[in-house]
Amino acid sequence: MSNNLATKLREGTKKAHTMAENMGFIKCFLKGTVEKNSYRRLVGNLYFVYSAMEEEMERHRNHPITGKMYFSELNRKRSLEKDLTYYYGANWQEQVSSTPGGEAYVQRIREVSATEPELLIAHLYTRYMGDLSGGQILKKIAQTGMNLRNGQGTAFYEFAEISDEKAFKANYRQTMNDLPIDEATADKIVDEANDAFGMNMKMFQELEGSLIKAIGQMLYNSLTRRRTRGRKEAETELATADS
Repeated sequence: MSNNLATKLREGTKKAHTMAENMGFIKCFLKGTVEKNSYRRLVGNLYFVYSAMEEEMERHRNHPITGKMYFSELNRKRSLEKDLTYYYGANWQEQVSSTPGGEAYVQRIREVSATEPELLIAHLYTRYMGDLSGGQILKKIAQTGMNLRNGQGTAFYEFAEISDEKAFKANYRQTMNDLPIDEATADKIVDEANDAFGMNMKMFQELEGSLIKAIGQMLYNSLTRRRTRGRKEAETELATADS
């Protein structure tokens, strides 16, 4: 059964994708202003989100629908642990905790896993497809913005077990399209993906205060006021998240 779920997700989340890119934290990031303290807080949030997502996918790896989207080579938990060790030191676990938005995100992942596991697919799509597609440009921005060297602090963007990202994404989309689901379930997955974008936006919003404190309100206003050629180019590449 082919349901064109990948296409439905791409088309159905376009508005949410654009809204997320227009968050102040993301605008600043795409323009090269990456403040280390707010960035490492984001990495901490993502650690809890991916840990939850990957634990639940492991739990459902034999599920007749959700299990088909289990690809262990996508897992980010270990990479995020490596980055957190870089940013916080060996005792990072004693220092890192979720923000309220991050905690709500984790709770939603746990909830859908327990009640409607098929909806986990929305969270996989929202995070992993974006990571694969926009990861390299974001990695370069982070390296330049925080003056990182030798891959330090950017393990999150490296998929060592995926040699051909374009081919992997094509296979991932095809697997998604071949899932044995009906139209109603596909629509629910799209709705959940839009909610996932909203949860990501909440996390970004929580980081804006510390970013403004670090760079100053005037610079923040300048960076978020208008579009620049550099940001436009970055957005164009990021917009191909599943193309």
